Amino acid sequence: MLAHPNAVLPMTYCVGLMLESGLVMVGDTRTNAGVDNIATFRKLQITEVPGERVIAIATAGNLAVTQSVVSHITEGMTMADGTRHTLHTAPSMFELAQFVGRAVRHVADRDSEALHQDGGRFDCSLLVGGQIAGGPPRLFMIYRAGNFVEATQDTPYLQIGEHKYGKPILDRAVTYDTPLNEALKLALISMDSTIRSNLAVGLPVDAVVVPRDALAASVNVRIGQDDAYFESVRHAWSDALREAHQHIPNPPYGA
Repeated sequence: MLAHPNAVLPMTYCVGLMLESGLVMVGDTRTNAGVDNIATFRKLQITEVPGERVIAIATAGNLAVTQSVVSHITEGMTMADGTRHTLHTAPSMFELAQFVGRAVRHVADRDSEALHQDGGRFDCSLLVGGQIAGGPPRLFMIYRAGNFVEATQDTPYLQIGEHKYGKPILDRAVTYDTPLNEALKLALISMDSTIRSNLAVGLPVDAVVVPRDALAASVNVRIGQDDAYFESVRHAWSDALREAHQHIPNPPYGA
């Protein structure tokens, strides 16, 4: 059983890559309410309407907050004009990002003061990626204030949660024209680097790949401890790093 939901720490790692050939998103499932209270919750959700839209949403932050936001997005919110909207009614990815931002602000207006009084804080961030028929695939990161930024050709990936350990490989290797299979491999290396350096991030990992204009996921998989490919990636990356630093000349400064 989880501790008080306001005590659940915002420890997770999710990454999204918006590339010329489509979208890749990967997220872990560990939720940490203290060293003796670890649980697994899915942080990466995907919704598909074949031929019409495919949307992936990843979350990081206070679990009670992020679950409430996702519920408002999926079950619907009544707007000022009396109409009710969900992620299925947004006509474009940009308007979906705006809708998610409104849902974040709605939950903040309702819960922030109570969280503060109970010793917690309002904390959430989301990655919202996908494609809606008639528009291009897009990827947004929504902040806890409800505002957002978009992945671009210059910066084709976005991260939430414990991002610092998995960022170097993405900075060095990911470009807008990286193929989807290569991008998924790099995202998994980024995830493994984070898992190795931070106990608050852990398996299983969820991964989604959405090719451009397919309006459906080509990959939607959960990767656990017994996944042979992920285990081979972990060992191959560690071996490659050791071999690389051994081939670099030692410093000439004396020791």
